[in-house]
Amino acid sequence: MTAATSHVAAAELAALNKPRRDWRFWLGKTGIFLGMTFIILYCIAPFYWMVVSSLRLPTMGRDTSFWPNPVSFENYPAVFDPINGFGRALVNSVIVSLSTTLVTLLFGILAAYALARLRFRFKGIVLAIIIGCSMFPGITLLIPLFKMFTGAYPWMPINWMNTYQALIIPSLSFGLPLCVWNLTAFFRQLPVELEQAAMVDGCTPGQAFRKVILPLAAPGVFTTAIITFIAVWNEFMIALTFGTQQNMYTAVVAISKFTGAYGFDTPWGTIMAAGVLVTVPLIIGVLIFQRRIVAGLTAGGVK
Repeated sequence: MTAATSHVAAAELAALNKPRRDWRFWLGKTGIFLGMTFIILYCIAPFYWMVVSSLRLPTMGRDTSFWPNPVSFENYPAVFDPINGFGRALVNSVIVSLSTTLVTLLFGILAAYALARLRFRFKGIVLAIIIGCSMFPGITLLIPLFKMFTGAYPWMPINWMNTYQALIIPSLSFGLPLCVWNLTAFFRQLPVELEQAAMVDGCTPGQAFRKVILPLAAPGVFTTAIITFIAVWNEFMIALTFGTQQNMYTAVVAISKFTGAYGFDTPWGTIMAAGVLVTVPLIIGVLIFQRRIVAGLTAGGVK
């Protein structure tokens, strides 16, 4: 075969292997682009409107223009007016969210590791019960918890209303099942030979878990912590029911109670400014740690 014939054959082979970009190809590309554009706009539009509304004058809370004219930052100092108690509410949200996340990880990691490594009867039923507990509507828990925390049950005379434990413990009903379910699958994919090798080198089972398994499970643990923190930070029903005094309001409850610093009308601009202050830290945190979050969510997807 001559060089010219070989070149022609290579060109024909490349033409056959080249994907055909006919109208179906471009129609699919256009559909994907339009779909992604719609999803992005659908997600960003509420946040954009919240930012724009927070930048209007306090007297222009009902304005519907797409850009504030003039731009004003007066709503942001009004958020921290002492009558709103928003500063204390932010501190309460941080305390409740961090405490719930830490307690969830403490018990969830131990339970998930035990379910992943130990063999016992009805383990599947135990996992089903754990994930089933997270499917109950949160509002069904409020009445029995309210009676419990107000000392209405004679067999449990506790009075936890307007305390941190009343806000933290009920929030575990969401965080723990999620943590146990996610980390059980994560620990299962880690080969047991890693622990055996560590114990051969002189580690105890606890040391093998702490020094070998736990660092490898860091992406899953980190993802679970982020999801739990965001869920507790945005939680409203439990915080509203068990934190009835202003000094125990969380940020979302304090926003719902705003009376504003500019008269008796609903302070839309101040509410929107508070919403921006509550949302922006979460967005920044997710953007900073997005690689770890994606690594944790996709870990175990390929065996």
